[in-house]
Amino acid sequence: MTESLERMPALYLSHGAPPLADDALWPDQLKAWSTDLPRPKAILMVSAHWEEAPLALGATETVPLVYDFWGFPEHYYQVTYAAPGAPQLADSVRALLRGAGMPAQDIPDRGLDHGAYVPLVEMYPAADIPVLQISMPTLDPQRLMDIGRRLAPLRDEGVLIVGSGFFTHNLAALRQGGTPSWSVEFDVWGREALEAGDVDGLLDFAHKSPAGQLAHPRTEHFAPLFVTLGAAEAVGDLGDQRSVIDGFWMGLAKRSVQFG
Repeated sequence: MTESLERMPALYLSHGAPPLADDALWPDQLKAWSTDLPRPKAILMVSAHWEEAPLALGATETVPLVYDFWGFPEHYYQVTYAAPGAPQLADSVRALLRGAGMPAQDIPDRGLDHGAYVPLVEMYPAADIPVLQISMPTLDPQRLMDIGRRLAPLRDEGVLIVGSGFFTHNLAALRQGGTPSWSVEFDVWGREALEAGDVDGLLDFAHKSPAGQLAHPRTEHFAPLFVTLGAAEAVGDLGDQRSVIDGFWMGLAKRSVQFG
């Protein structure tokens, strides 16, 4: 990978839980994806696991990770990811949001949560690329698209914008020993909607998709997709997209998509 200031792609990825590191396939898929990308100057992460209003900017220096999960074996709490902070990127984000009249706040001691660091450990294991995580101030898809549109100019500064969620996410409805039909149905619908550029359908996924309310009884894991869609739409990249990773993990669709 060579560092690039050409326009970076925008990504939506299914981030997995801490045991992703033990999967036989998924870490290699994430690593292959990052190897195929231009090397980012910095990474801007929007994770399903940080909701804060107004929009918040996390740490701009290296601070401890947020182990926002419970009941896992101890070694998952020993994982570290000491990526450099990204204060210049934070300045750019503040300026873009201020120019759009969008309020923002700083939470300087807030480290990367597992929606951010779990995939980054696999994609950029050297932890040598500056990372900034920002919160989702809302779960409203249209407002999240607006945020993505405002942040789109960062792509021309070598910034990789990553929405990190899970393409289906309903832990309470999972059953042992198989992939539930609602997860498959939503994944097929979502792939077709993305390939068709059906933004209106995606925005109203809860009503226009099969099993939408089962696949996402709460929308936080699908919501980061809309930041990515906004960052793609703003530069005309909606038609230049592909699913890089698909399939299922513990019954959940791990579809991950690249625009540009």
